[in-house]
Amino acid sequence: MQESINNWLKEVEEFRTDKMEALEEFRIKFLSKKGILNQVFEHFKTMPVEQKKEFGQLVNNLKNNINDKLNVLKEAIEGNSTQTKGQSDTDLTLPVNFKELGSRHPISIVRSQIIEIFSKIGFTVSDGPEIEDDWHNFTALNFPQEHPARDMQDTFFIEQNPDIALRTHTSSVQVRVMEGMKPPIRTISPGRVFRNEAISARAHCIFHQIEGLYIDKDVSFADLKQTLLYFARETFGEDTKIRLRPSFFPFTEPSAEMDVSCNLCKGKGCNICKYTGWVEILGCGMVDPNVLENCGIDSKVYSGFAFGMGIERMTMLKYQIKDLRLFFENDLHFLKQFESVV
Repeated sequence: MQESINNWLKEVEEFRTDKMEALEEFRIKFLSKKGILNQVFEHFKTMPVEQKKEFGQLVNNLKNNINDKLNVLKEAIEGNSTQTKGQSDTDLTLPVNFKELGSRHPISIVRSQIIEIFSKIGFTVSDGPEIEDDWHNFTALNFPQEHPARDMQDTFFIEQNPDIALRTHTSSVQVRVMEGMKPPIRTISPGRVFRNEAISARAHCIFHQIEGLYIDKDVSFADLKQTLLYFARETFGEDTKIRLRPSFFPFTEPSAEMDVSCNLCKGKGCNICKYTGWVEILGCGMVDPNVLENCGIDSKVYSGFAFGMGIERMTMLKYQIKDLRLFFENDLHFLKQFESVV
């Protein structure tokens, strides 16, 4: 037995591990109920009295060596584990991995640019509901009952209530502003509008508008022209020219369509401007006195102008996009072209 103890002492001294599992197996081998040390103590009980002193010293030496080995290795393993947890997996010597920049939707980009241009000359931003009643969407804006815009082919009416519809223009917001404010009024109304139209490369049932309104004393058509000339040059460049063509809208009189000189061909003619040198971008006119009166504004004291443009049309011109449907398809190949665009 003494020879066995000497072998076990040598085994304990030479034992090395950095795994907690292996250390637990070592403990079980020597210190468990069926372990080696327990077997040694059982043998100790049957020995002659004269041999117990010398043998007991060997057994105690074995037990102490086992416990010392367990404590030393346990501390070493736990210390290594703490250091590993405190270390970062990041290699600071590696090159920087720049993350992909996000992109804004082109409609949002152009909308923000238009708002910024008009805010420089005192226009505030107003908003209103997308579901409107007949008064704000049609009647207050001087639409007669027989006007074709009231027909189901142009407007999405709410089936349960024929007097409620998805707004067909943001002019409804202007009505709400005129009803709730006293002149002077200078505001633009950006927003989403809906019309019951066939979807194609040049048309959609959902699109975005920005409409402007200025009401004050002695407002003239000349004020309208200068405002729109400023906008065109801020958007397309200082060399941009504009022209106003007579038109008709129920809520303005006189009314006009505004064209800008094509910034792609510089007026020489191309497929974008249909070889005319001009591109139509908005409708405008002086606010009809009936509209002012409908909104509680004295048309004998105040006058004003209004204008409206499609943001999709402006965006198509700005970025030379030929299919309007791209704005609504969430195509990442298309949208990534606008990465980091402010």
